[in-house]
Amino acid sequence: MAKKRATKRKATKTKRKTTKTKRKTTKTKRKTTKTKRKTKKAFGGYSISFKNRDETLEQVFGKAGIAPSEMTKKLWKFIKNKRLGHK
Repeated sequence: MAKKRATKRKATKTKRKTTKTKRKTTKTKRKTTKTKRKTKKAFGGYSISFKNRDETLEQVFGKAGIAPSEMTKKLWKFIKNKRLGHK
């Protein structure tokens, strides 16, 4: 029986054709287009604009060294007083 199975398997197998295809290499230059980036809304819809501001950091934060948490508080106080934040 084992011989019969082997002969059947050989009969059903077909030879695969191996063909080598040559790929044409073409060098194409990609067009580089410069597009203006659109300003996206801030996450949550809150944006702050510091355009045309003349204040220095010393005027906003003071001359003494402060902690980052104090800096954040003073920055938000400045934004709210000058009405720089927009929804």
